[in-house]
Amino acid sequence: MHMLTIGAFAKASRLSPKALRLYDELELLRPARVDPDTGYRYYTTGQLERARLVAWLRRLGMPLARIREVCALDPAAAATEIRAYWARVEAETAVRRDLAAFLVDQLSQTPEMSRKDTTMLELRYAARSDRGRVRPENQDTAYAGGRLLAVADGFGPAGAPASGAAVEALRFLDTEEVPAGDVLNLLDEAVRGANDAVRDAAGGAGDSGGAGGAGTTLTALVWTGSRLALVHIGDSRAYLLRDGALFLITHDHTVVQSMIDEGRLTAEEAVAHPQRALLLKALPGVTPPNAELRLHDAHPGDRYLLCSDGLSTVVPEPRIRALLTETPSPADTVLALVAEANGAGGPDNVSCVVADVVER
Repeated sequence: MHMLTIGAFAKASRLSPKALRLYDELELLRPARVDPDTGYRYYTTGQLERARLVAWLRRLGMPLARIREVCALDPAAAATEIRAYWARVEAETAVRRDLAAFLVDQLSQTPEMSRKDTTMLELRYAARSDRGRVRPENQDTAYAGGRLLAVADGFGPAGAPASGAAVEALRFLDTEEVPAGDVLNLLDEAVRGANDAVRDAAGGAGDSGGAGGAGTTLTALVWTGSRLALVHIGDSRAYLLRDGALFLITHDHTVVQSMIDEGRLTAEEAVAHPQRALLLKALPGVTPPNAELRLHDAHPGDRYLLCSDGLSTVVPEPRIRALLTETPSPADTVLALVAEANGAGGPDNVSCVVADVVER
């Protein structure tokens, strides 16, 4: 049997040696022989067909976890799977196209246009937090006011005090009118205060993310009259419903999401992954906390949803979109969302804040 060194095989398959080593680790493309003394990898010419298939699928953008599944199938089944994958890519591309249009529209807003809307818009809002059907206590905190919307999902032995402290540290923003030009700086300072407050509330429970640790996520919006400033850390979420389309405007700070981003895990595999709740970021964390801060222009008719993962992990996004679209008032909507999560088993605490941007 003719053997190729990893360098020769890389050249023949158009895969880099670095990629081949990664595919070996992932058991996607194992070498035919590994030298027991040097650890050097050797491949057979018969492996070139599989290697080229892997290269082609990577060029399609297919995640490594799914490529492993496709390569294990017979040719007909693999073709069916690739067809299904590409149909999904096209559907997701359409969603990203809508998101790109949304971002272009948002970034094209001039300061004059924003000032023109300042005296014309306001928020109508509601918040609800529920223990769910399984957990013995509610460690979430949800808050909605005329200028501040917030959801925090506590964890660990002092999770409830931690989430409450995070939101309480931002409460002063609900009573002060904040110019849009200053809101991100003020919000950054407020999150630093929240980080300290959560650390104090957690007491001796340890740092977030550690064994037995206590802490909280935090996702909040601050209203300036024409814009909403977003702060986000953890895996609670913020959604925007605009013109019938639902946009997720936060990114989960979790180990599983990072694996999806790297192509090491599919979204389907993430649902059952044993580390799906393991956070990469939370409060208390480093000082200053590494939170996301962004500014969003508001349009009349926009509807915002903040929620803990007790909603997003059990209620599919199409169903969330339907409830946000079909239920008129924020108060009725938060009731419907919580009921939907509990109807799906209510495995976790669930908190929702819904706010509508309306003309005065």
